[in-house]
Amino acid sequence: MPPAGKLEVTSPFDGSLLATVDTGGAEHVDAALSTACQLFRDRSSWLPIPERVAILTRTAALMEAQKSDLARLAASEGGKPLQDSLVEVTRAVDGVHLCIETLRGHPGELIPVATTPATMGRIAFTQKEPVGVVVAVSAFNHPLNLIVHQVAPAVATGCPVIVKPAGDTPLSCLRFVALLQEAGLPAGWCQAIITDTNETAEKLVTDSRVGFFSFIGSARIGWMLRSKLAPGTRCALEHGGAAPVILLDDFDFDATVAAVLKGGFYHAGQVCVSVQRVFAPEQQSRSFAKTLARQANELVVGDPGEQTTEVGPLIRAAEVDRVAAWVDEAVAAGAELLCGGKRMQNNCYAPTVLLDPPQDARVSTLEIFGPVVCVYSYADLDQAVAQANSLPTAFQAAIFGKDISRIMQVVPSIDASAIMINDHSAFRDDVMPFAGLRESGLGVGGIPYTMHDMQIDKMLVINNTASRQ
Repeated sequence: MPPAGKLEVTSPFDGSLLATVDTGGAEHVDAALSTACQLFRDRSSWLPIPERVAILTRTAALMEAQKSDLARLAASEGGKPLQDSLVEVTRAVDGVHLCIETLRGHPGELIPVATTPATMGRIAFTQKEPVGVVVAVSAFNHPLNLIVHQVAPAVATGCPVIVKPAGDTPLSCLRFVALLQEAGLPAGWCQAIITDTNETAEKLVTDSRVGFFSFIGSARIGWMLRSKLAPGTRCALEHGGAAPVILLDDFDFDATVAAVLKGGFYHAGQVCVSVQRVFAPEQQSRSFAKTLARQANELVVGDPGEQTTEVGPLIRAAEVDRVAAWVDEAVAAGAELLCGGKRMQNNCYAPTVLLDPPQDARVSTLEIFGPVVCVYSYADLDQAVAQANSLPTAFQAAIFGKDISRIMQVVPSIDASAIMINDHSAFRDDVMPFAGLRESGLGVGGIPYTMHDMQIDKMLVINNTASRQ
């Protein structure tokens, strides 16, 4: 059927046209769901594990061979600097391999029955089966790796998957789907659709044929969609937060500045666990913030396609306007601007460090998703921890210090699903669980955990007493 329309994909840096892609309407959604559902219902068409392993192995090899091109594509549409986009592609390749390793290592488990007189003579065990049709809705900030996180586990577990990439960054998704098909995956097992409207996207997500819904994006949209899911649809939501970093009074000054610099300004702060709020002892807070600001001023900001660029653009002009408004508001309310605080060329915003913004400012209470780090002076550690925990979001956090016993005293009091010790809050390896708490998400991400969610444990109970009677 003809496309519903066309979408122009442009560079977030200079607005140049990168590609024009087809969009799908309600009839395309229905056709995609029908294809996926038919494949799932016809068990004779299920792809056996060795075939899935072979497809993923070939996909990883194709990605490795095209690593440079994939990185340039991701950088051009998403704005992440090329040096970091190359790292993203490396992670994406490793993620495909991780799917294979996980698939081979988790076949099921033996259930300890025959422990009571009523269960004697029985054997019980589980086997893994796909949960059903997977619908994945993704975000823009890691245009290849996020798609791998959502799509490759579905392929590995044998679930037909329909993926809707972010409208700003669909090209890396389309390339990955094409690579899967080049590697031998039948087309119906992974379908990409760029919906023409939000209503069409909602129709895709809330259809009763969906077995599992994977969402990466804003909390407002994610929780809204979850409330409209069909009965029985499982889901995982990955949102963001305003990651807190606690500096104890014995922190390693230079190493901590370097870590916060990377964790705060990586991809212009457009990371859901990016360093946003740093709580520093009042005797050291100004010195720390000024050193951080001096190094932030030295970061190379500009064209993400250049090898030397360290901080690229925000994804669109409206985001630059929003970040600028939040920073201006904080400064007007008393925050000290130590660096940045200004627009730069082509949707870039200067890396910004604020010292002691008000606790009720938007930079202190909402996810910035921009190149802004706030440093707060504290006299009482308990009050700093209370301020760190005061938001309705909670995801990853960090503590810096040398005395491990003191660190371990603080760890239980911090609201977070993961705490990095002497590393920034944005550290992640794809084998790790990745879970937002409270408004920051639902369920557990990370490739092995996503694969677990995309499968059911079908139990078999064998009554061995009947054959002896």
